[in-house]
Amino acid sequence: MARTAITETTALGAAYLAGLATGLFESTEAIAVGWRPERRFEAAISQDRRDALYAGWKHAVARARLRALELQAGHL
Repeated sequence: MARTAITETTALGAAYLAGLATGLFESTEAIAVGWRPERRFEAAISQDRRDALYAGWKHAVARARLRALELQAGHL
């Protein structure tokens, strides 16, 4: 994964879209030419560890959704 020197990409994306709409940029390729990564990030954990953490996260989300449904149904 790479991070650009400009970290406020929401505003930058809006500016790029405006530039495309007004003809300032001819294409998305013209915008991409100016993109340069400032820093690259590499995963520091194994795929097995990532998978285990992701499974735990999905389990927590499922529990939270179930609790929300219980509260909606009036079960405390």
